Amino acid sequence: MGNRDRRSFLSAALAPLAMSAMPAGRLAAFGQQGQGTASTKPYRIDIHHHFGPSVWVAEVKGRPLLQSANTTWTPAKSIEDMDRGGVAASVVSITNPGLWFGDNAVTMRLARACNEYAAKMVQDYPARFGFFAAMPLPDVDATLKEIAYAYDTLKADGVGFFTSYGDTWLGNPAYRPVMEELNRRNAVVHVHPTAANCCRDLNYAPGVGPGSMEYGTDTTRAITGVCFSGDASRFPNIRWIWSHAGGTMPFLAGRIDGASGNFKAQMPGGLFGELKKFYYDVAGAANTGAIASLQKLVNADKIMFGTDFPPGGSSQAVARALRELRMFSENDLRAIERDNAVKLLPRLKST
Repeated sequence: MGNRDRRSFLSAALAPLAMSAMPAGRLAAFGQQGQGTASTKPYRIDIHHHFGPSVWVAEVKGRPLLQSANTTWTPAKSIEDMDRGGVAASVVSITNPGLWFGDNAVTMRLARACNEYAAKMVQDYPARFGFFAAMPLPDVDATLKEIAYAYDTLKADGVGFFTSYGDTWLGNPAYRPVMEELNRRNAVVHVHPTAANCCRDLNYAPGVGPGSMEYGTDTTRAITGVCFSGDASRFPNIRWIWSHAGGTMPFLAGRIDGASGNFKAQMPGGLFGELKKFYYDVAGAANTGAIASLQKLVNADKIMFGTDFPPGGSSQAVARALRELRMFSENDLRAIERDNAVKLLPRLKST
């Protein structure tokens, strides 16, 4: 046996002894790297995880903003990724191109079908999934009915919205009855970006699609709408979760705050006072620029783990990227990856 072979043999033989001698803190940290080892109990909660029921796929195929990964999704693919990334449970939601394409009846049918599918999936895998109910906005009356059905019959964990619908954004006064009902129910609301009619086909450069810039910008428009309309302060029981670290809002907050002087009645605590109440997930944002801006706005207790699976990549990769940033302590990571979600959605504590 040569020296190199002998060293390889000894390394393999001694690895279990090295692990057993590792201090408990380092051993725990080793198990939290998202490697999906059999000995590591999954504990993360993915708050931004997508599903694609066949009825939805049939309706949206060929439409703009659809990503192919969402058309081949199955529960088994989600569970496989979750197991590899140490994810105990994922809260699923519908993604782009959404549900509304100008026909309210179609939107109502799709929302109901998606929600019933999600509820059945939670019933089949109660320890692995939760769901944010799809809503048939911009139809307010249909949305109120779906909120009641989703909560009272299907036992949804929360509600899923998009940042805009056609050329209206969250914060629009027409949506106020919906916000009143969600406030009454102490709802958790997860908001996913889309590209509004105004800006979907802007030609930044060949090959640069709306997801590269418009999603982050539309998130900022929606947050601005919710705050400047007064909805954020008017309906304090709604717990908002904004995707992708809040889009461009954390970076632009100081500039946007310059317009808040005439909105003191709508924002008694100021723009920053409202922004600090919200939650923000890290899907598509586990990079230095996004996280550095977000950390200037909120502490770790307002940041949540999310992957944007299936198009957004693996849970293992997101968990690794967060650690490689070296911007969070282990306590902060524990809050981001699990504890903050459990605080909002106590049902997930048993997962």
